[in-house]
Order: sequence, then structure tokens, then C-alpha cells
Amino acid sequence: MLNSHWRLDGQTALVTGASAGIGLAIARELLGLGADVMLIARDPDALERAQDELSEDFPERCLRTHAADVADAEAREDLFDRIEDEGIELQLLINNAGTNVSRAAMDYAEDEWRHIFETNVFAAFEVCRCAYPLLSRQAASAIVNVGSVSGLTHVRTGAPYGASKAALHQLTRNLACEWATDRIRVNAVAPWYIRTRRTAGPLADAEYREEVLARTPLARIGEPREVAAAVAFLCLPASSYITGQCLAVDGGFSQFGF
Repeated sequence: MLNSHWRLDGQTALVTGASAGIGLAIARELLGLGADVMLIARDPDALERAQDELSEDFPERCLRTHAADVADAEAREDLFDRIEDEGIELQLLINNAGTNVSRAAMDYAEDEWRHIFETNVFAAFEVCRCAYPLLSRQAASAIVNVGSVSGLTHVRTGAPYGASKAALHQLTRNLACEWATDRIRVNAVAPWYIRTRRTAGPLADAEYREEVLARTPLARIGEPREVAAAVAFLCLPASSYITGQCLAVDGGFSQFGF
């Protein structure tokens, strides 16, 4: 039997943006380590498909879904009212919901770049604040925010996206220090190009894909399960002395100089 430091049995995780891609992979990884999971996403049909898929693979786990846009204040309130009403004990929070529109800086409409910040930073902050009373009741709990290497260095994703992810990384550091006395660890991961529906378009351009691979020491595109594994590690008791960190899951991209 595996050491309990490498298991999440008896813990419940809330994962936003969980119906596909990285979020779905994170939910799968946490379920495999013994956690119960609540999947949050905007599209109820996609959520139902994700639930069916995961329930078939993990019939012994408690798997809940809740359709909500976490950028909407009323939707957040409804979500956490349900959690309180059902008496759900929450130990883990994964802020994975995000959005982007990639343009030159001067080509953004104001509502476009504001929506990027609302979803990528402000919603994550508010979800953390909503979850705080639940997480602080526990002997130990953890938050993992899904950032991006665009928050570490310039990449071609647009200035608002990079700025929003940099803000999310700094939010991670601040909350880690402020909430440490409440036994809440707060960390982040920063992926590079990961094989998802969102990256399929840019990576379909062969010339662009070769540029990406040339700047990636491991010379390949990452898989959602590889981000999920890093997130899961930061949730495990085995990482109990790690907080305030941003772990790049990038094949070496962020460390690659000339």
C-alpha cells in the first residue's frame, strides 16, 4: 500500500474549468489519488460528459458537478451556498478556469481585455475568498492556481493574458504568506504549450509549431496529464512544506536562453 503522504483519500477537491483539457485531467488525477471531486464549468452538457467519463473510471469516488461561470458573482454565491447546504468538507481548491483573446495591444476592445482579467485574476481571487472559510476549518488544505509561462516572460498570447497570469502568480505568493497561519498552502503551476482544444489552432500552423519546439528544450508539446501531475503533487501531504511557489510545467522553455 502506498504511503499516505502520496494519497488524497478522504479529501474533497473543487476544480474550476473542469469539463475539458487541463481541468479534466486534473480532476482525473485527483480522483486516481483517492480524492472526491466537484467539477465546475460553464457548459452543463460538457460537464455531464465529463462526469459520465470519470464516473465510469472511478465508480468508487464521489463526483459532483455544478454549472457556473465563476467570473459571475451570483454564480459564485450559488456554488458556495450549495457547498455549505450539502455540508461538503473542502480541503483542496484548483483555480483552473481561464480565457484569452490574443491580439496586438492596440487592437483590444476594452470589454475584451477586462473580461480576461475578470476571469483569470478577479474570479480566482473571489473563489479563493469564498473557499477560505471552508479550507480554514481543516487541519491542512491547499489551493493550486493554474497560471502560465506567459506570466513569467513574454510569449505571443497578448499583453492582457500575460499580465493577468503574472497577477495570478503574485496573488498566489501573497495568499500563501497571509494564509499560512490558517494551514492553507497556496501554490501555482505555469504551463507552456499543452495539447488541448485551445492550443490546437496555433499548433496546426507547422511553421509556428516548429518555432515553439525550437524554444522548448524537451522538444515536444506537453500533455494535460503532465500539468495535472504537478497540480496533484502540490495538493499531496508529501508537499506539505511547499507554499508560495510557481512551478513551471514547460519542458524547460522558461529557462532556455540563447
